[in-house]
Amino acid sequence: MELKNKKLDRTTFDAERIGVMQTWHTGQGVHFADGVRYQRTLPDSKRFSSVLANAKKAGKTLFQPRAGVALINEHIELLTFLEGSCDLLPTTIDAYTRLNRYEEAAGGIRRSEEAGTSLLNGFPAVNHGLDGCRRVVEALSKPVQVRHGTPDARLMAEITLAAGFTAYEGGGISYNIPYAKSVPLERSIRHWQYCDRLVGMYEEEGIRINREPFGPLSGTLVPPFVSHCVAICEGLLALEQGAKCITLGYGQAGNMVQDIAAIRSLRELGDEFFQAAGFEDYELSTVFHQWMGGFPENESMAYGVICWGSALATLAGATKVIVKTPHEASGVPTKEANKCGLQATSQIANMVQAQIFPQSSSMDREVDLIKREVRAVMAKVFELGRGDIAVGAVRAFEAGVMDIPFAPAACNAGKLMPIRDNEGAVRVFDAGNVPLPADVMAYHREKIAERANAESRSASFQMVVDDIYAISKSQLVGRPQQPTLAEVAA
Repeated sequence: MELKNKKLDRTTFDAERIGVMQTWHTGQGVHFADGVRYQRTLPDSKRFSSVLANAKKAGKTLFQPRAGVALINEHIELLTFLEGSCDLLPTTIDAYTRLNRYEEAAGGIRRSEEAGTSLLNGFPAVNHGLDGCRRVVEALSKPVQVRHGTPDARLMAEITLAAGFTAYEGGGISYNIPYAKSVPLERSIRHWQYCDRLVGMYEEEGIRINREPFGPLSGTLVPPFVSHCVAICEGLLALEQGAKCITLGYGQAGNMVQDIAAIRSLRELGDEFFQAAGFEDYELSTVFHQWMGGFPENESMAYGVICWGSALATLAGATKVIVKTPHEASGVPTKEANKCGLQATSQIANMVQAQIFPQSSSMDREVDLIKREVRAVMAKVFELGRGDIAVGAVRAFEAGVMDIPFAPAACNAGKLMPIRDNEGAVRVFDAGNVPLPADVMAYHREKIAERANAESRSASFQMVVDDIYAISKSQLVGRPQQPTLAEVAA
């Protein structure tokens, strides 16, 4: 089928659904009408959209962890342990399921049962099927979201939404370019149109499902405008298919002004582009992801990274924050470490919740810069697609107009090179083919030159490498490393 940003008609959807439901045996017992009936039994306290709307109205930032293990009972135990310390719950999906490798996921379940511990890095929702997923929903008192990383998430959407999950993360761009190497972008966008149409069908039945494009992308020095463009594209694609509750995301970069400006501009740009496309009846919220790059191995330092992200998310007015753990550098965290990350986040958020970050010329400049960058790129995307955002996105990646740093996808140009300035904000060292205005690039070069001068070295790829490891090694950009207590004592 030719890719177009057009709502799938029911005949096309139903014909496609036959093949989707046959890709694994657990799809055979899933029926849309039954899913609608089950969703209607859920109270508002277990509905993602309701909790987000209440938080936005109250000006509160909600907390959500990442969590998922292989076996149903252990997954329920994990989420039950965490739900007293958070507002929203996840179900993080395992890597086999993300690649639609259900036979291997089944093997992981068997080995986990034999070992008595999870040997998968998430919950294999497709393998556990409708009944298993409903057991999870019924055991909990808070809303549950599916968080994964799947280019083709159609069967998983059918099963989990019918099972009572009320939020679905991802998109055809954000769950392809940063996650896959050789999946054609046109194919993944088309597969996600199916997921979004399914969400739209639930909406038409009075069931509001939250849709959240994945904000951090590759998670490594992503300039705000890059992730904003992807989020806006995926938001527009979801709205076209009938979704009404959209959460746009951003991954923490590390500079206070830039991170707060990013959330503020994302919220404003979302409304700007959605309304320009003719959408009015929608709910828009934002999510701030705590640092997605390398973490320090030292737990005390890791808590510092977590708390800084919590403060910025709250001061920025994000509707929710995705919380990391002090075990990020060592592998899959324990449930205790996950809870500790939530508690540290909660403490800082409660301390700054009532505070308002003051408006300033530097904040205004950063917001304006991000908006100009996004508008320039999006204008070219629409031009390439001749007004069609789905076609435009595919052609934009082919031309390098949209370009995600350090992403593995073959269809990603990989020419845009980010770098930090002397204050730690992410700037553009090399724009590649991304059509940023000349004066915007001049500003980036000016800020990079300030750092080069401060460090008495030329701006180079070595700086970029240093920036990638800066937070995990606790090395401050543009300033000398502080001496340790032992060094001071000596």
